[in-house]
Amino acid sequence: MQGGAFEPTLLVLHHDQPLGVLGVVLARQGIADELRFEGEAETLHGRFGGLLRGIAVRQHQDMSYVAHRTILRHGRHCRCPVGCWSAMARKSSPDDLLAPLTLAVGQEDLLLDRAVREVIVAARAADADTDVRDLAPGTLQPGTLAELTSPSLFAERKVVIVREAQDLGADTIKDVKAYLDAPAEEITLVLLHAGAAKGKALLDAARKAGAREVACPKMTKPADRLAFVRGEFRTLGRSATPEATQTLVDAIGSDLRELASAAAQLVADVEGTIDEAVVARYYTGRAEATGFEVADFAVTGRTAEALERLRWALSVGQPLPGITFALASGVRAIGKLASAPRGANPGQLARDLGMPPWKIDRVRQQMRGWTGDGVSAALRAVAEADAAVKGGSADPAYALEKAVVAVARAARARS
Repeated sequence: MQGGAFEPTLLVLHHDQPLGVLGVVLARQGIADELRFEGEAETLHGRFGGLLRGIAVRQHQDMSYVAHRTILRHGRHCRCPVGCWSAMARKSSPDDLLAPLTLAVGQEDLLLDRAVREVIVAARAADADTDVRDLAPGTLQPGTLAELTSPSLFAERKVVIVREAQDLGADTIKDVKAYLDAPAEEITLVLLHAGAAKGKALLDAARKAGAREVACPKMTKPADRLAFVRGEFRTLGRSATPEATQTLVDAIGSDLRELASAAAQLVADVEGTIDEAVVARYYTGRAEATGFEVADFAVTGRTAEALERLRWALSVGQPLPGITFALASGVRAIGKLASAPRGANPGQLARDLGMPPWKIDRVRQQMRGWTGDGVSAALRAVAEADAAVKGGSADPAYALEKAVVAVARAARARS
């Protein structure tokens, strides 16, 4: 097809599925026998014999150019992955679930799985025959991405998911970076990256390419888990009181999957606003096994109940650092409120102290009997217990019991 026999931009090819034909060429399967010039009965194979058979990738530039220009001239929607997207020119919108690249960054498994599922659902809504390739960690090798993103006969939509992208080898990272420079249309690549220093070059390259980014951070702070549960209820279209949200987090703990499941269960079973009594009724057995339950009894001076809850928490395997954290949080809240200006309203105190208004009322009830010296003594006892449970003692359970007794005694200093 050289030597000026015909001008490529003027060539018009006729086939029922021109895009599929081009995909076949790119997949090194040759040109379909029925391909012919428009208006002519003779096929290209009939005119050129075996010349066109077996045209390989990188040896078909004229053919690709001709077919692509033909598609454009006839006003067809191009689904060919060659020449359509030379690069992602701008940052993708967070709402564009079908962006060419989604980057999920973080180590929270639930959020990472949700980021993947959202893309798959959106892709299948656009094309029910979407081909999903979810790659297990370590399976993306040099050359694999090119195979996965190569065009197919039917040019179907694809979602390619690469997990633990921070662990990819240097050669594979080169492949991914090269792909980001010229992503294929109708293909969504989802990279799951831990977000740490390892693999940062790939992370930076994906961001520079304009990836749609989804944050999936590990939720280590109680406030983050509270915000997560509130978001779950909002997403499910229901309201829950702050007390109910706190009780649920206290009862379930730090596992986001369990928190999400519990919120969904409550919404399915209970009508109206979800309050503290409802949560307690469903999860009372679990709530009694948490550090926050131990702390609530300790800071009100109820030694026997606090020790009972502590022993139950230990028997069901509650993390020991979580119990010392709950004790410290309870004592600190009392110290903060005790030093706040008298007469301030709960709303103002909530802003100044970083507590929700409902917690202000609870701490006010708990702080009766406390003194400044009692707060100091209790915090010292909790600090010693925290060091003990983190390896500083041969009997961390006994250290926790001592701390609980010290906190309860400090709560009765004015008695």
